[in-house]
Amino acid sequence: MTTPSIQWYPGHIAKAEKALREQLKLVDVVLEVRDARIPLSTQHPQVQQWTSSKERVLILNRLDMIPAETRDQWVKWFREQEEEPYFTDAQHGKGIEAVTKAAQLAGAKMNQRRHDRGMLPRPVRAVVIGFPNVGKSALINRLLKRRVVESARRAGVTRQLRWVRISDQIELLDAPGVLPSRLNDQTAALKLAICDDIGEAAYDNQRVAAVLVDLLKQLQTESVLQTRYALDAGSITGEEYIHYLAEQRYQGDRERVARQLLNDFRKGVLGAIALELPPAKDKG
Repeated sequence: MTTPSIQWYPGHIAKAEKALREQLKLVDVVLEVRDARIPLSTQHPQVQQWTSSKERVLILNRLDMIPAETRDQWVKWFREQEEEPYFTDAQHGKGIEAVTKAAQLAGAKMNQRRHDRGMLPRPVRAVVIGFPNVGKSALINRLLKRRVVESARRAGVTRQLRWVRISDQIELLDAPGVLPSRLNDQTAALKLAICDDIGEAAYDNQRVAAVLVDLLKQLQTESVLQTRYALDAGSITGEEYIHYLAEQRYQGDRERVARQLLNDFRKGVLGAIALELPPAKDKG
């Protein structure tokens, strides 16, 4: 039996994308926020195209939710791609200063170009973009050092585009989360669902929780399940794991087990776990 693919493209995201593409014409610097647990799956396929002529700062948020060694591996990998990743934990304010400096540096380059053309300097216009719920609003509030943007662990809280002034040097555009119009890569879509970076109505909790168990096994981190639920995932599939755990602890309620598992992962109860590691180099 094939389960339906994960899709979510509500009208407000379609409208937001159109408005964002318009606003991007006015922007000098793009702060692209991704989820450090899944940096490749939270890369919007159109961002490079939309921002080709702009300065871009790559931010991997939720630093606290991945092991330090994984962070080091990603830093090395991104630098090999000639990108400098900035890791943040926006919830607790870590790594924010480095992002501010990177945005200011990008703005200085823009103003140098203006100066070379005989124009006066002006505040740099930056935009924060990324998938829903990757922590953009929390990051903006940290950059502003005050709470001006509603922030919640719920996709789709930011609906409007608006400018906020960070300092004399930077103006920031807060944009709603933008999803690709179609999630063609279903492996990535499942990871987005596991990490809660997508609308909840678009997926089946039991299927997503089963995939999480299978992923943990692939990454050889399934021991966290034994520690938390006293049930070994060893030689069984994710689907069987949900079934057995439901029988053992929740009177056969698999939906409850799925929600519990996903919630425990999202809140960090299972520990710091990265669901993606840098792609291995081809040994060709």
